[in-house]
Amino acid sequence: MANIQTLDPNASPLDYYGWELRRQREAHSLKQGQLGDIIFCTGSLIGQIETTKKIPTRDFSERVDAALGTDGVFSRLVGLVLRSQLPTWFQPYADMEAKAAYISTYQAQLVYGLLQTEEYARAVLATGMPDDLENRVAARIERQRILERERPPLAWAVLDEAVLHRPIGGHEVMRRQLLRLLEFADQRWMRIQVLPFTAGEHASLDGAFTTMRFDNDPDIVYTEDIVSGHMTASPDTVREAALRYAHLQAAALSVEDSAALITRVMEECYGDQPRPEERAVA
Repeated sequence: MANIQTLDPNASPLDYYGWELRRQREAHSLKQGQLGDIIFCTGSLIGQIETTKKIPTRDFSERVDAALGTDGVFSRLVGLVLRSQLPTWFQPYADMEAKAAYISTYQAQLVYGLLQTEEYARAVLATGMPDDLENRVAARIERQRILERERPPLAWAVLDEAVLHRPIGGHEVMRRQLLRLLEFADQRWMRIQVLPFTAGEHASLDGAFTTMRFDNDPDIVYTEDIVSGHMTASPDTVREAALRYAHLQAAALSVEDSAALITRVMEECYGDQPRPEERAVA
């Protein structure tokens, strides 16, 4: 007799997903291989997800919902599963980010997480050498779904010019990342400004920070250090952060001039370049 792993659906979102997948599959009298054939994957993958050895993707979840007629159950569950793959210390921030009505952020080193392409995110997250890199990438991309809502949060990002020049992931990855930033130029709910090198010393030389406003909760300021994140609703800190952000916005280029600078850096630093042998021939 096969040794069927017993799952505790209360242990974690991933355990609940696996338990529910097995329950629904068996309720439809399907073997793992049969369900796999229906949704174009292997029965082995079904088994690995049912036993929490693999993390389900959103595409997988949507196909399961369609195959089993589960009315979006797995499409909803996968959001919880992917969020649970974020670092433990980061999960409270992600929960608040998902509830925020207004987000303002200053980023000194990297593109803001909600604006990152998958390739850029993978290159950034790989620097921490995690054992579960692909799960971390999927979790980061899942966070970005808040921007796809019918009424997304209003958001404002000030990026240091250094962010545009730091070649994360290489030439092509950066070009696509800067193109991604330009896609937001016409979005009324997302504004991006660049703080140019010529601004010199500025109001947040201490580093990046994010503030979030809510419809019914106090404002929050979020910062990170090398190993963890910190949130506070201290009125004094919130006021200080708001003042600093106002100074940053004043020192930054306008939204239109910022888009022009992003375009210029993309073309000059990450545009189509001749290969070394082609330059030699020339």
